[in-house]
Order: sequence, then structure tokens, then C-alpha cells
Amino acid sequence: MSSKERPTLGGTRIKTRKRNIAAPLDPAAFADAVVQIYLDNAGDLELIAKSIESSDLNFSRYGDTFFEASFVVFTGGRTQPGTTKPDEGERHPYSVLESEPTRELILPSVIYIQKILRRRPFLIKNLENVMRRFLQSLELFEENERKKLAIFTALAFSQKLSGLPPETVFQPMLKDNLVGKGLVLSFITEFFKEYLIDNSLDDLISILKRGKVEDNLLEFFPSAKRTEESFSEHFTKEGLVALVEYNEKKIFEVKLKEMKSALTTQITEETDMSEVIETVKQRVKDAKLPDVEVVRILWDVIMDAVQWSGKNQQQNANAALRQVKTWAELLNTFCTNGKLELELMYKVQMQCYEDAKLMKLFPDIVKSLYDEDVLAEDTILHWFRKGTNPKGRNKPQGQANFCEGPGAIGELAGGGRRGGIDAAEAVVSVCSTDGPVPPASIILSNLSLLRENQTHKYSIKPN
Repeated sequence: MSSKERPTLGGTRIKTRKRNIAAPLDPAAFADAVVQIYLDNAGDLELIAKSIESSDLNFSRYGDTFFEASFVVFTGGRTQPGTTKPDEGERHPYSVLESEPTRELILPSVIYIQKILRRRPFLIKNLENVMRRFLQSLELFEENERKKLAIFTALAFSQKLSGLPPETVFQPMLKDNLVGKGLVLSFITEFFKEYLIDNSLDDLISILKRGKVEDNLLEFFPSAKRTEESFSEHFTKEGLVALVEYNEKKIFEVKLKEMKSALTTQITEETDMSEVIETVKQRVKDAKLPDVEVVRILWDVIMDAVQWSGKNQQQNANAALRQVKTWAELLNTFCTNGKLELELMYKVQMQCYEDAKLMKLFPDIVKSLYDEDVLAEDTILHWFRKGTNPKGRNKPQGQANFCEGPGAIGELAGGGRRGGIDAAEAVVSVCSTDGPVPPASIILSNLSLLRENQTHKYSIKPN
């Protein structure tokens, strides 16, 4: 088939609708007009805000130009593309970079910008764009100017300046060339110091979380100084001790979590006991973990590895006691003194109090730990006398009369097994309950009754 040319209308002229006619961009004229408002009002921010409000300037079209020209954090006029050097045109001397690096002189500018944004919220995106652009160009500022910029940024967050999300500030700065020169570290240090004057450390951490840098604070340091020691040394020298303590605590928690994860895997896979013990020793040495935390972690991972039944309580009891017996050697290796043994008892008590599956197993678990030589008799007796953990020890109602009478713990402690009853048997007899672990006072009161009639086991019912 032969293709024919389509017919067209001749003598017609297509006209552009008025609404589609776009005036050419003229940011220079807009910037000069804004700067003139500054000059006419001699830098009085209240008068400037009113003049801008009543002007007919096209802010929706020249939002970025407005912040570059009149946003006081910059140079008081238009800047050349990609630099902080002033471009041709009118300028005003009332920018933050022309002022002293003090919060008293910079804060009014933050409040002024807040007023502008409240009246013209569509400028928020322009503010974000301009801030990102300048923070990526920190190397183009002088040291004193970077300090002023950091103070302004801190005050902007402190005053909850609209349109300045944390990721806009922190993420653009993490460029290798800026970090390597130490510019980011100096900026962020000034930012932290200024922000913490009026705000708490929790507020700062909240900002860091929203900026997605809370877990990566070391990335602000040059690669050669990206160590925990350098972090602590730098911020301690700058007077930010609270931040150092927070970071140390966070690192400690990470190490605990890593150790717990590794041990859970080994115990679940029933790794050889000697290998597990060696793993614990190595991680304790590398992370410098305190012995108390090690004991707590060991108990947690041992219990976490149990395959619990959803309904059968007897299966749960058997599984828990079997797990304790299997890994008693691991606990015994690291419960090297009475203090650690007592800490283990407190840990068991807490879990039996909080976990419904283990609520009735406390005496049986203690008996098993005693039989496996993990807990000494003196430790159990000390727990009888001075158990300090309040959870699980609240005195049940209706037991006051039952608990009256002097205790015989002194005789029991003196006699040990020779008195006809040992400490572990006392725990099983006195603590065999249908509820939480009984109060120490109940245990002490009932020991005297227990000695008089060892054939009876008193059951203390819960509230």
C-alpha cells in the first residue's frame, strides 16, 4: 500500500494560552529585591518579616534563591553556583556569617526563619535543599564560619525549626573528603555542644536516631581515628562526658548481644562443653565483660535453648530441669564465688517470677543446681537471710498468722546436713508453692516449723 500524506489545515496559527505563558526566570532581580528589604529595614528582623509578608515577590518560584539571598546563615546575597563566593548584585551585612559565633546573635535569625516558614510552608522544601547543598560544601567555609553554621543548625533543632529533618543535616556531611579532613568531626562537635546547652542527652539521641546515625557515630571520625578510644578521648576533651558514657554503654550492650547470640547457637546445636566454655572465656577476655553479666547471660541462653511445650506444663518442667543438669558444668565454671552464685539465684528467681512456664519450678531448679555443685549451701542460706530482690518476695495476703513464730535459721546454718535437713531440702520444702517465690520472711518463719515436723511440706498459696 502507498502511504498518503495526511491532510492539514492551512492558514492556521497555534496560540499559546495565557495560563501557559511562563515568564523567564530572573533570580538576580528577585535576590536584589530581597536584599533591598534587608537594607531598607537596617537588619531589623521583625520589620523585615513584615515587609516580606506584604511584598508581592514570587516566593513559590524563587524559594531556593530566597534562602540563599536572605537566609541569614549564608552570605547576605546570591552566591556563585557551587561555591560560597558572593555573586554580583546587592548584598546586606546582616547574615550570620558576618556576626559573632554566639547563640545570642544567631538565635533571632532562627526565630525569623521560623516565622517565614509558618506563613509560607511551601518554602520548607527549599530550605531543605539549600541546607543540604551548603552542608555538602563545608570545605568552602572558613573554620569560624563552620562554627557559626553549626550553632545555627543546633539552635534550629532546639527551636524545632520546621522543614529541617535530621537526615537533611547528618547524611549529606558523610562524604569521604569532608570526613577525611576532619571537617565533619569539628562541625558535629560544635553542634553537640550547642544543642546540649538547652536539651537533654535523650533529645540528642532522638535526633541522631531520626537522622539514622545513632549506631554510626564513629563514621564522623577520619578513618585513621575511627576507634572507641579516639571517640572517648575526643568528646571527653570537649566536655561531652555524657555522650561518651552513652556510647560506652551502647558498645557494651552490643558486645553482650553478640556473645548471647553466639552462645545460643552453640547450646542449641549441643556443641561440646569444652568448646562452649572456651568461647565464653575468649569473649569475656575480648569484651572485658564483668563476671556478673556473664552469669546472667549464661542462664538466659541456657533457658532460651529449651524447646518449650505450648500446653504441657510437666514437659516444660522436665525440659527445664534436664537443661539445667546438662549445662551445670558451664554454670559451675563461671560461678566462682559466693557473690556470683547469689547473683545466679536472683536471676533464677526473677525468671521464675516473670515466666509463667517456670513459676512453680524455682525450688526444683535450686535443688538441681545444688546437687550439681553450682550453688553452695552457704549461698542458699545467705539467700534465706538477706535476699534483696523484691520481685517474687511480696508476702501473700492471708499468711500473717501462718508465718508467726521465731525462725530457726541460725540452728540450720550451724548444723548444715548434721541437723537432719540441708539447705536445698529446705528450699524445696518451704518454697514448693503454687505461685511466685515466697518472701524470705516466710521461709525463715517456716524453717522452725520444718525442723519440728519434717514430714510436712507447707504450701504457700499465691494471692
